[in-house]
Amino acid sequence: MNIRIANGRVIDPAHRIDRVQDVFIADGKIVALDTAPDGFQPTRTLEATGLVVAPGLIDLAARLREPGFEYRATLESEMEAAMAGGVTSVAIPPDTDPALDEPGLVEMLCYRAKKLNRAHIYPIGALTIGLKGERLSEMAELFEAGCFAFSQANVPILDNVVLMRAMQYAATFDFRVWLQPIAPFLARGGYAHDGEIASRLGLPGIPVAAETIALFTTLQLAKATSARLHITRISSAESLALIEQSRAEGMDVTCDISINHLHLCDQDIGYFNTNCHLVPPLRSREDRDALSKGLIEGRINALCSDHTPVDDDCKLIPFSESDPGATGLELLLPLTLKWAEENELPLVAALSRVTSDAARLAGITKAGHLAPGARADLCIFDPAARFTVSRDSLKSQGKNTPFLGFELPGLVHYTIVEGELMFER
Repeated sequence: MNIRIANGRVIDPAHRIDRVQDVFIADGKIVALDTAPDGFQPTRTLEATGLVVAPGLIDLAARLREPGFEYRATLESEMEAAMAGGVTSVAIPPDTDPALDEPGLVEMLCYRAKKLNRAHIYPIGALTIGLKGERLSEMAELFEAGCFAFSQANVPILDNVVLMRAMQYAATFDFRVWLQPIAPFLARGGYAHDGEIASRLGLPGIPVAAETIALFTTLQLAKATSARLHITRISSAESLALIEQSRAEGMDVTCDISINHLHLCDQDIGYFNTNCHLVPPLRSREDRDALSKGLIEGRINALCSDHTPVDDDCKLIPFSESDPGATGLELLLPLTLKWAEENELPLVAALSRVTSDAARLAGITKAGHLAPGARADLCIFDPAARFTVSRDSLKSQGKNTPFLGFELPGLVHYTIVEGELMFER
């Protein structure tokens, strides 16, 4: 399909482009900007006056719940959610059931996603067999099957010798290691940030030290092994300070945060709102503001949804018994725009955190930008349109989000994947 996108405000953070021009698509790729190439005949013209034309969003953490948790969500439902949210590339953590520790599982998942012909998926392989932290997975085979990085999701490795061996293995092949720092014994039995709110609600707390102690160990092991380290979904100002200290010592370490921790703090738990039961927990207002500042300044490298659909039954119970997680695929763009509005950021800077910067972290060279020759993955949205988040407005099978009832900016009109129009409002 040959597509002409006419009169849109084209924003390409990778090339610092922000101007009104046309985009021309043919054979699944962007073939030209502004002026049509010789002989180009569009089969479809999308009028984009007043709309933003941007690279398709890249979500660095989205659980699509297959295999193993189809009662919570399916690939079909979550792919539709991705399309509605303008997300064209999705990194999948390995905590499926079974975990992504076998090449056959990874190949099956990639095949299923390809048959659905929606968003591109990028599996993250399990660092250890079954995520049990005991035996290393065959990372080389998993890489060949399609994994681009290796992680434990939010399941910590208790034995530091195993973690060091895993980093050595990864460093040998120059594989990326993505870790979420959790000291399990300090976090054990906790459900909320260890502070005034948890005390008032009578909820066992999880101290910031549960993150920073594990992070310090992880950074030291990465330094010793020369592993390529990415820290996922940090939640505290102290963690960011540790990462910056390591960078000052010469380490090449990156990090991201979730949209939940960018906008919310422990006060948003209110009176036991289980949609705010997350891992890591929502921290203090000071932590939230420090992380937002870090993202603005580029000290935090990217933003993700941490999309985790949970069935209603597991949220309609007491806070301490509820399952952690929140849906977020469809809210990644609106919440990025809300963050930009609140901090008076130009769109080109805000969108970089979910397009070009995210692509760089995941090693995706074909997407995340709009240069001629790039894969034609695009999100076309109205930045001025506002909508109210409701259960009915979400295409995801998971309706669990702290942002229910919020009015947010940004309505996706079209999502294009490899030159094919996959979503149209």
